[in-house]
Amino acid sequence: MGLIRDPVLLITALPVILLALTVHEWAHAYSAYRLGDPTARQLGRMTLNPLAHLDLFGTLAIVLIGFGWAKPVPVNPNNLREPRRHMMWIAAAGPLSNIAQALIFGLLLQMMATMGGSSGIMFKIVHYGIIINCALAVFNLLPVPPLDGSKIIYGLIPGMTYESIIKLERYGPMVLMGVIAFGYITGTSILWSIMGPPVYLLVAILSGGIA
Repeated sequence: MGLIRDPVLLITALPVILLALTVHEWAHAYSAYRLGDPTARQLGRMTLNPLAHLDLFGTLAIVLIGFGWAKPVPVNPNNLREPRRHMMWIAAAGPLSNIAQALIFGLLLQMMATMGGSSGIMFKIVHYGIIINCALAVFNLLPVPPLDGSKIIYGLIPGMTYESIIKLERYGPMVLMGVIAFGYITGTSILWSIMGPPVYLLVAILSGGIA
């Protein structure tokens, strides 16, 4: 369901989504810079300003269908000291940042529950903070180009070239959008059947079983 259909959901979930996407992309940019590639920093992407990372159509998709994306951070592997290993760590930085955010929201949720504040808009925002960040982490770890998981696989499998990942990125988005559209139209989400179990497990662990 798109956020636009539920004003309460729009108010509570949209800020968390924007924060999650922004920190995710900043983590890519910062890790690339630390590992020797200044490309993202030079293009103004090593920032926590959401406007630098938002994609127009990706943001509209979040509001309209409840799923979207940010602009990918540009990385030049030629600037990295160890391209294969460092691309893996740059890719992993995004999902790890989402897990870190989910952990922070989880601690806040447990504090609020202990203090009796397990209702109201702030509790909903914190609750969504855990779920959204866990979902983003798991989604981005799928080994499908252009998701981060494909670049992690590139770093782990000997013989796989970065060029092969780039070629596959032409088709990956179409496959993903097709799977997402199929789930949206039919009400049967293949993607969520894969993502659901690890997302629920992460949410349970990071929220202390409250969420």
